[in-house]
Amino acid sequence: MTRITRITTQKKSKNRFNIFLDNGQEEVYGFSVDEAVLIENKLRKGLELDNTMINTLIQKDTLHKSYTLAINFLSYRMRTMKEINDYLVKKEIEPEHIPVIIERLTKENLLDDKMFADAFVKTRIHTSSKGPMLVKKELIEKGVSAAIASEAILQYSYDIQTEKAQKWVNKKLTINSKHSFRKQLQQLQATLIQKGFAQDVIKDVLNGVQDVKDADAEWDALVHQGDKLLRKHQAKFEGYELRNKMKEVLYRKGFTIELINKFLDEHIDR
Repeated sequence: MTRITRITTQKKSKNRFNIFLDNGQEEVYGFSVDEAVLIENKLRKGLELDNTMINTLIQKDTLHKSYTLAINFLSYRMRTMKEINDYLVKKEIEPEHIPVIIERLTKENLLDDKMFADAFVKTRIHTSSKGPMLVKKELIEKGVSAAIASEAILQYSYDIQTEKAQKWVNKKLTINSKHSFRKQLQQLQATLIQKGFAQDVIKDVLNGVQDVKDADAEWDALVHQGDKLLRKHQAKFEGYELRNKMKEVLYRKGFTIELINKFLDEHIDR
């Protein structure tokens, strides 16, 4: 057994205390603990400790420091259980302490994957142009279970998707585009799929866009593309061959046969 001879506050941290012990010959530094460990174990001058108790106190203090590290990590934003686990592993926390810390944080309602998922979806809806499937994928990558992610994503209703997709499409679909209207729609569809919007939402939004097609803008886009193609191909082809080559390429770019023929009649001799 050994006895506590003195307890002092650390100069750089007022919440940590140095414990000095009598080793039988003189006073020596023993170990340090956080204020919470000091109070919990009623450490005081004159208290006798055996080696087992000293090791237990050191382990409790190590656990408390690791818990404090997790609390600090949580102070910046909400985290999933996986994020906390990965962070503690990265910080080389003792493996047996990690589940203890996660269990404590869960009991204190500081760690809740369902709460995290709900808040995450709300934030994505209001701050990003991502669709629900992409947001769900992000949740799963963060360690949220598929079941919890599926439930949380229900907040992302058809109406919200439609409004967000429509707003994004209106921003991207410009009347001064150098591409055909059909080409623009194909590009918008591909991007909306990548963003994770539902197929029925994409279909309804793009069908609505079809109704506001600007004929003058489409003609301007065709002239822009046609002029470039003429400069490229008229040195190699002429007459019928040039018309066929131009028609083939412009059709692949999404322009209608009617507009293509109009352009060719105006720019190429038969």
